[in-house]
Amino acid sequence: MSAVNPRSLSAAGGKGRFGLVPDSPRIIIADDTPDLLTLIMESLELEGFAVEGAPDGQQALEMIRRDPPDAVILDLWMPRLDGFGVVRELKNDPLLQHLPVLIMSAAGTRDNKIQGLDLGADDFITKPIDLPELVARVRMVLRRTKLGLDANPLTRLPGNSTIQAKIAAAVTAGGPLAVLYADLNSFKAYNDAYGYEAGDRVLRETARIILEAVKARGVPAGDFVGHIGGDDFIVVTAPDRMEELAREVTARFDACAPTFYKEPDRARGRLLSKDRQGNEVEFPLLSIAVGICHNTLKPLTSYAEVSSLGAELKKVAKKAAGSSYFIDRRTR
Repeated sequence: MSAVNPRSLSAAGGKGRFGLVPDSPRIIIADDTPDLLTLIMESLELEGFAVEGAPDGQQALEMIRRDPPDAVILDLWMPRLDGFGVVRELKNDPLLQHLPVLIMSAAGTRDNKIQGLDLGADDFITKPIDLPELVARVRMVLRRTKLGLDANPLTRLPGNSTIQAKIAAAVTAGGPLAVLYADLNSFKAYNDAYGYEAGDRVLRETARIILEAVKARGVPAGDFVGHIGGDDFIVVTAPDRMEELAREVTARFDACAPTFYKEPDRARGRLLSKDRQGNEVEFPLLSIAVGICHNTLKPLTSYAEVSSLGAELKKVAKKAAGSSYFIDRRTR
């Protein structure tokens, strides 16, 4: 317990764990000292956060990948995987690279701090921990992250502002560039028939499918996955990866799509629903369409051009039955 400044708990206020509101920020904390872990968790819960704890870095990483939180607090020296190792894994993952991370360490040397910040940690806190200061730093990091990254609240993928900045920077850099625009077919009919909660599950699974497809093909430093909004997603990659990624995304989505349906619709291979007049109507099962623009055959000059081309190519892909992709082959 000597690692904690004892003045903290008396300063902690707010609601306890049973008073959390549904949108409470979720925090995952990893520390191999059980008493310290419990004390930090209780202090953050009293301040209105939803908190989960892990005894080592490897378990924390598994928890983060299973259900990404809003922020992560990591002890530096832990068994199985240390704090630096967790940060390195997170920053190499397209889904998790924007996740705010705070590192705690009793060995708060200058070199340790520099290494942690260079790896991508957002803050470095020296033990013994002053709990009110830790709470304040967590709130500061969450505010800063919210201002700097317009993450989609459902999928936690970067949103429109970040997408635009990413593509604009890639166009300006002038290197090889391919952009995949993905959109779900028959999503409105599914949403109407199964409800918004089921629709949200589809969107979260689509994000997971796209990310896993990117990871399955290796993750070069420049690859990027974003959520434009609704059922529209985007992948920024290189032309030599664009077709294999599109093929991977469509195959993985088709393998997963039947699990979104109840048995009668799944067995029928069609969604039986009703239109606004109460008439029974059949819709195809969910599929995904991917339009691909790139600068292999002609230059891409601006974000506006890329966005316009992506929308056009996606419409072409949507005309095919089932999941499909369409690559721009035009030279002018």
